[in-house]
Amino acid sequence: MGAGKSTVGKNLASRIGWTFVDTDQLVEKRCGTTISVIFEVEGEKGFRNREQKIIEEVMNKKKQVIATGGGAPIQLQNRNLLSKGFVVYLFSEPISVWKRLKTDDSRPILRNSKNLKKTIESLFYQRDPIYRKLADHVMIGGNMQVKQLVANLESTIKSKQNLK
Repeated sequence: MGAGKSTVGKNLASRIGWTFVDTDQLVEKRCGTTISVIFEVEGEKGFRNREQKIIEEVMNKKKQVIATGGGAPIQLQNRNLLSKGFVVYLFSEPISVWKRLKTDDSRPILRNSKNLKKTIESLFYQRDPIYRKLADHVMIGGNMQVKQLVANLESTIKSKQNLK
């Protein structure tokens, strides 16, 4: 969440000639509304069910860069699906995420937080071990420019002869 997955993913896909897929955008497109509205109407569980269906669908195709929502890997079924591909964890310290998201009210999981920094830290410590276990590669994002992250990821992908 807030690590730059969509931005980096889109740029990486363009650079290597693969298709870019953002699962959050696909959920919104299919539902004809925003994730915030889905959360309001169906709750997080309803959103996660929709997200899982999208992930099942997109994992059947090759040569894609897929950006999932930050909560997607928390669900075991999603981890099982995602592990069929080459998974990159775009790591970003909680303070960096907080700086990027402190004025962003579009994320339902953070919207009602009384202490945004603490909520982000809590989510980070809950999710980080899961992300690390799932990841084939951890890319330290931090303050690195998108261009450099993309170049590093391209190099990593090219060095993997047998991507899953």
